[in-house]
Amino acid sequence: MSRSKILVVEDEELMRSILRQLLEDDGFDVLTADRAENALEIFSQNEINVTLTDIRMSGMDGLELLDRLKAIDPEAIVVIMTAFSSVDSAIAALRKGAYDYVTKPFVNEDLMQTVRNAVRTGDLFRENRFLRRELDKHTGFSEMIGESPALQNVFRIIEKIADSNAAVLISGESGTGKELVARAIHLRSGRAEKAFLAVNCGALPESLLESELFGHVKGAFTGAASDKKGLFRSADGGTLLLDEIGEMPMPLQVKLLRALQEREVTPVGASIPVTFDARIIAATNKDLEYEIGENNFREDLYYRLNVIEIALPPLRSRREDIPLLTKHFLSKFAREHNSIEKPIEPEALNALVAYDWNGNIRELQNSLERAFLLSGDQISASDLPPKITNNGPSPSSSNSLQPTLEELEQRYILETLSAVENDKASAAKILGIDVSTLYRKLKRYDNM
Repeated sequence: MSRSKILVVEDEELMRSILRQLLEDDGFDVLTADRAENALEIFSQNEINVTLTDIRMSGMDGLELLDRLKAIDPEAIVVIMTAFSSVDSAIAALRKGAYDYVTKPFVNEDLMQTVRNAVRTGDLFRENRFLRRELDKHTGFSEMIGESPALQNVFRIIEKIADSNAAVLISGESGTGKELVARAIHLRSGRAEKAFLAVNCGALPESLLESELFGHVKGAFTGAASDKKGLFRSADGGTLLLDEIGEMPMPLQVKLLRALQEREVTPVGASIPVTFDARIIAATNKDLEYEIGENNFREDLYYRLNVIEIALPPLRSRREDIPLLTKHFLSKFAREHNSIEKPIEPEALNALVAYDWNGNIRELQNSLERAFLLSGDQISASDLPPKITNNGPSPSSSNSLQPTLEELEQRYILETLSAVENDKASAAKILGIDVSTLYRKLKRYDNM
């Protein structure tokens, strides 16, 4: 059985030596770093069980190191060392997710007991992660609920491509669960024990997004007080989701293309590129082929990202999944709000199935939570938002679940696209329409 590995981060050489000796005498393998920046490199390249770090160091301090370690691995076990006079800083570290702290000067046995406990906790975390992963493999996609043919096709694609390193493009309307699909791919891959990181490419200005993705060196711009690794390198060995990739500015698209081609990034302010090993998944609610035609997205980047495409169907095209999703969310809300599970009346469920859900699963979840909180012992149609019960066919109508001709056409088109993995030229040929006609219909569906 391999020995647990402890990373000691301490800028005083004598204290580093003392800690190394204590830990090695107790049966641990020990790695040391004299600066937090060096510790990040060591942590990224090794399986570290516990990081033991001083809180006050030159350059990056222990609190910032804690933040960086948690960004790489949210379950990283970190023990803080601090002078007795700086206990407030140690308490701040606990709020940030540190496992525990010890004060200097420390009693050797107290320190060792804290480290032993931290190692045991880390072992439990890893065991639980493994069990969650194995359980998820056998029970299906725990957060992706549905039995519709369209969703089952998505499951099949995920299972086939999870263990490859190919880039994946996930397309679908807002609220269809694109990040859930990305996480499912990650959890079924050989990268599952490493970090899954995500960034919304439309949420940050161009300059900040470049630094967030590629990192920067100290002094690269005003406020760059220390080196920053960037998400590409922080996700090393794991998966990076580039959400809303269609919102990325053109100049950054060029740099992203080069990064994907060369498997290396150049931090802002640096001249030497550094390699990375992260699987890249992109997601978008835009039609990138249309955006290419409008000169808003690079065609070469599109093909680099779109090695495998997963097109998520909107909720209105898989209405048969709405009762299952409803049951799932109501059970979840009962747990979260410390309440009994509430049944839903047939009239209310019919209304949910008949509604078009332009906001997709996210809108369904929010509407059900509102109803759960406002209802009594059971959920009735009156507990739902008025737009659900007032718009569209009457929930009590005998034809409430019968789709219109336009809905049938839309469902057929979307299922055809899903079957050919969103190849629009092939779908248009199967459907017997021009590609331009297909684009117009898809554009109309987006605006419905």
